[in-house]
Amino acid sequence: MDAKAQAAVIECSRASEEGRMSFPQVVATLAAAGVESYVADFRRSTKTYYLPDGESLEVAAEKVAAQPARAFDIPTIQAAIREAQANGPDYTYRSFCEKVVRAGCAGYIVSILGRRAVYFGRTAETHVEMFPSTRPAGEPLPAQGKSERA
Repeated sequence: MDAKAQAAVIECSRASEEGRMSFPQVVATLAAAGVESYVADFRRSTKTYYLPDGESLEVAAEKVAAQPARAFDIPTIQAAIREAQANGPDYTYRSFCEKVVRAGCAGYIVSILGRRAVYFGRTAETHVEMFPSTRPAGEPLPAQGKSERA
């Protein structure tokens, strides 16, 4: 990974944790740097960013105090996602992480190419969330039925 891509990855990771960049800004910056996906692992407190050629960079992430709950609570995860999408004045990425971890999320994968995030639990249950910009105009937000359970 070249120095420019590394700098973008590190800045995006820090800026999201510090509240200086929104998720859409992070995605746009990473895409411009050639990053196609990343994985946030709440149990290891890491984020790993991937380029199309297979190169990757793992960076430390802020530790979430709790461990992921055993039960994967999709409605609570969806509520945290909606709060993040609204980007209200009280929203923080740290608070988002704490909420989804308490709801059983062990981590998530962001596919910039696929325009989606996949949230996963300790039992490999998943919830797939398309980026809002990929939904046709007027289409409602996905209901619980859009989630996948193994």
